[in-house]
Amino acid sequence: MQRKKIVTIGGGTGSFTLLNGLKKYPLDISAIVSMADDGGSTGVLRDELGVLPPGDVRQCLVALSDSSEMLRKLMNYRFEKGGLKGHNFGNIFLSALEKINGNFSKGIEEAIKILNVKGEVIPVTDTDTNLFMELKNGKKLRGEEDINHNFDIERVGIKKNYLFPRAKANKKAIEKIIHADIIVIGPGNHYCSIIPNLLVDGICEAIRKSKARVVFNCNLTNKKGQTENFYLDKYVLEVNKYIGKNRIDFVTFNTKKPSANLIKKYERQEGKNMIVNFDGNGIHSEKFKVVKADMLDRKKIKKNISDPISDSRSFIRHDGEKLAKVLMNIIESGV
Repeated sequence: MQRKKIVTIGGGTGSFTLLNGLKKYPLDISAIVSMADDGGSTGVLRDELGVLPPGDVRQCLVALSDSSEMLRKLMNYRFEKGGLKGHNFGNIFLSALEKINGNFSKGIEEAIKILNVKGEVIPVTDTDTNLFMELKNGKKLRGEEDINHNFDIERVGIKKNYLFPRAKANKKAIEKIIHADIIVIGPGNHYCSIIPNLLVDGICEAIRKSKARVVFNCNLTNKKGQTENFYLDKYVLEVNKYIGKNRIDFVTFNTKKPSANLIKKYERQEGKNMIVNFDGNGIHSEKFKVVKADMLDRKKIKKNISDPISDSRSFIRHDGEKLAKVLMNIIESGV
C-alpha cells in the first residue's frame, strides 16, 4: 500500500510536537518550515554570520530523526556559560552546513542524512527575508521578536503583514503541497509561525490548487494582546483569508482542560481567559468539520534557564502522540 503524502506547515515548538507524533506512522512526511525566526540564538547567528534562520528547521529535524537519543540531545543542547551562552549546538551545526554547502537547503539535505531523518524538512523559502507587521496607527513592527513582545496588536489592529524583501517559495515546497494527500497547518504562534509561511509567494496558490484535504490544528491558548479574542472560527477565518479561499476541511480542537494550577500559572504570564474557546458567536461554518478530542500534553514543561526566549514559550501544549492519532483517523477514514 502506497504511503500517504502528508505536508505540515508551521514552525517552532508546534511543528516539533506534531512531527514527533507523526513519525511513528507509515507516512511520507514533508515538513515545510517558516524562515521568519529572528529571536534568541537564531537571531544572533543571522546577524553575525549572515545565515538563514536555523532554529525552527533544527526542531523539525530533531523531531523526525531516527538517530540515537544522545545525538538528538546534542542537537538541542544549549550552552549555559561563556561566549556561546544561549546558543544552541544544533543551530550552530546547521549554520556551519549552510556555509560549507553555500546554500541553506543543501545544508539541510546533508543534515537529513547525518541525523537519519524520517521524511523531509523544507525551508519555505531560501530568500533571506524579514517579517513585518504594520498596525493601523502607522507603527511598523519588524521581526518575530518585535511582534512577539508587542501587546497592543489586537487593540490597535493590523493594517497588513508582509515579508521584505519579498520571498519566493522553495520549489520543493510547492511540489510537495501540489502532490500532497493531506496538508496540516499548525499548531503554532499565529502571527510568527503560521502566517509567515502563507506570506511567501507561491505557497497559498499551491494550497488553493492542491487536491489535498487541509487540516488546521487549532491552538490551545491565545496570545496576550494579539489573539485574546480569537476562538475556533476566528482562527479558521484568518488562515483561510490568507490562503485566499475556504480551503480548510477539518479542524482539530482539544477538549481537555489543563489543571487549575497550570491555568493560574499561564494566566500570570498571559492574562485571564487565554484558553481558546470553541464558541465565539455560537455560529460555526458548515464548510469544515471540527474533530474534538483530548490532545493535551499532561507532562510538566520545564523551562531551560539558558534559553534567552524561554519566557515567551507556552506551558500548555499539544501531546504529539494524541494529535497524530487524531490526524491518522482523519487520513484513514475522513472522519
